[in-house]
Order: sequence, then C-alpha cells, then structure tokens
Amino acid sequence: MIAVFKHELKSYFHSLTAYVFGAFLLAFVGVGSMLYNLQAAVSNFEFVLSFGCLIFVLIIPILTMRVISEERKQKTDQLLYSLPISTTDVVVGKYLALLVIYLIPLCIISIYPLIFKRFGDVYLLTSYGSILAFFILGAALISIGVFISSLTENQGLAAGISVALILLNYYSVSLSEYVSSTAMGTVIALCVLILALGAVIRYLTKNENLAYGVCIVLILAVAAVTYFDVKKFEGLLPNIMKTLSLFERFYAFVNGVFDMTAIVYYLTVIAFFLFLSVQSLEKRRYN
Repeated sequence: MIAVFKHELKSYFHSLTAYVFGAFLLAFVGVGSMLYNLQAAVSNFEFVLSFGCLIFVLIIPILTMRVISEERKQKTDQLLYSLPISTTDVVVGKYLALLVIYLIPLCIISIYPLIFKRFGDVYLLTSYGSILAFFILGAALISIGVFISSLTENQGLAAGISVALILLNYYSVSLSEYVSSTAMGTVIALCVLILALGAVIRYLTKNENLAYGVCIVLILAVAAVTYFDVKKFEGLLPNIMKTLSLFERFYAFVNGVFDMTAIVYYLTVIAFFLFLSVQSLEKRRYN
C-alpha cells in the first residue's frame, strides 16, 4: 500500500493534476473570502466554506477521473494485479494519495481564519470545525469519484458521471421540493432504484442470480408495505433525498453545530464506496 501511495503521489506532482486542483480550490475560496470577509465585512469564515462547496462539482472529477480508469486504459492494471499486494491495498493507497493532494491546499486555507482574526472577531472553533467537516465532505466525494473511475477506462466518461452525481447531490434538497410526495410516486421511484441496484450488483459480481434475488426480495418488501399500509410511503422520497445529501449535513457545521452523526455518515460513505471500488477491481482481476 505504501508503495502504491508513493507512486501515485509522485505521479500527481509530475503532472498538472495536483496544481490545477489546488489552484481552483484556493482561487474559489479566495474569491469567497474577498466577498464575505473583506467586502461584506462578515467575520464568519465558515460562510466562505459554504460558498466554496460548489467548486467540488468541478475539482473532484478533475482529481479522480484518471485514478483507476487510466490504469485500465493503458493496461497497467494487469501489472498491479500481478504484484504481491491485495486489491484493497491498491485502492487505499491511491485514495490516500488523493487525500494528500486535497489536504495540501486545505492546510493553506486553514491559515485564513488566523489572518482574519487579527483584524476582527472570528469564531475560530466554528471556523476550524467547518474546515474539518469540509475536509471529510471532500474525502467522501473523492471516494465516490474513485468508484466511478473504477467502472470505466474512459476518463471523460468518469468525469462526466462524477459531475452529474455531485451536482445532483448538491441540489438534491432543492429538487426534493419538486419530487412527488405521494405514496404511489414513492413506490414507483423505489422500484426504479431497486432495479438500478440490481444492475449495479450484476455488473460488479457477474452473478445474475444474486442480482435477481436482491431485486425480488426488495420489491416484495415494498409490495408488502404497500399492501398493509401504503401511507407509510407518503413523503418518503423527498425525505430520502434530503437525508442522502452530503452537502446539507455540512451546513450544520456552518451554523455552529458540530454534528457527529454527519461525521459518521461521511465515514460510512467513504468506506462503502471504497469497498465498491475494491469489488469492481476484483471483478476485473478474476475476469
């Protein structure tokens, strides 16, 4: 794992990826600081991070699109499979290298509250709590990008899917207001999601029986709940969209609340998508 980590870290600094990522992040946060802390004379640095969340839609795909897809395109993933290390070591090593690339500009950003503190009243606890949450939020989004990169050898396609998913998650709370809250609308949406889950399971495992089994069990469960008490589904879909939003949980930190449930949620997302990335590589390895 350490060898993969060092190799990936070196490759990022030998290319423009690390510099472009850091430049975009620092520029966007810098613009936010100028608008909020300097021009508007607002002492809350956490508002800048709330404004800066939107940049994730662009920079996370830039950072993650090549992490595994380039290995598949150049067929160098076959070399990784022949090394005496596990697939988990490969994925975790690559992921940790991405976190270091992300952490470097964030360390520079961490100096901003101390600078502004010299010229006004800055709430350091809230500011640094928000910076920590900002880091874990980005780490969760990076894990999603790694998984998407493991699914295809086309870097452009991986970047496009990542942009779409992050953008959808960013606006999921706003979109939930326009989604049907009726019981039948929720049932239809759940059935579609179950079929999509079955397709993902079939792709990752190449096991049609497992995919069909999961779909049948979940659809029967939905049908049973619908038969006995269909009202349980009323308003469920908008609530799911709000609950799954990574960005909405971050805003609690911006408002001065250190939400441990949000931290646990981010860590769960990281573990889940890294696990899926490992399974995706294992499938290709055995094929």
